[in-house]
Amino acid sequence: MNKPTASTPAAFTPARLIQSHGFTNASLEWDAWLPVVDLGHATPAQVAVLEESHPKAKTSDYYLFLVHQPEILRQRSAAFNAIMYAPGGLSRAERELGATVVSRINGCVYCASVHAQRFEQLAKRADVIEQVFDEPRTAGTTPREKAIGAFSVKITEQPAALDAGDIGALKAQGLNEGEILDLLHSDAIFAWANRLMLNLGEPVFPADGQ
Repeated sequence: MNKPTASTPAAFTPARLIQSHGFTNASLEWDAWLPVVDLGHATPAQVAVLEESHPKAKTSDYYLFLVHQPEILRQRSAAFNAIMYAPGGLSRAERELGATVVSRINGCVYCASVHAQRFEQLAKRADVIEQVFDEPRTAGTTPREKAIGAFSVKITEQPAALDAGDIGALKAQGLNEGEILDLLHSDAIFAWANRLMLNLGEPVFPADGQ
């Protein structure tokens, strides 16, 4: 499962730097607030999970903290990869759009930066990302994107208020049942991913590390 995950983006330089309301598409680092696992004292099980999680896991505070509980990290990575990288269904770019909207609403600057970059890599544009950072509730360059954005906002802010009408709004823009399920999974896993990032550490902006 050596694929990029939410915590360590693949090397990418956006065509244009976007900064709005404290959010950015720049590449950020992330520092844990609690002690991470020292690789020199890691158990064989911890090392194995790090090696199967991501090529940079051994240098990432995110992974080095989560690997305190290696089996949970293993299951987290398996679920994440299945949701975000599974073939078919909703396009990869639209899954990343949903993830970016959810991260923007939840205030997760790090996750928003990673998935803004992923969207731009896949879609070859970042216009909707700038809209998401400015005002996620109205973001979208097409009716389909607006529907995805609105659904992602509502499931984040008012999950108990979702009803058949919200599903109908997605269907009206051409999303089929499989694509809707993919969007739901993409949005839902970021309720988890954002909370890990927000409650275990903080983003480090490029200037902070100089």
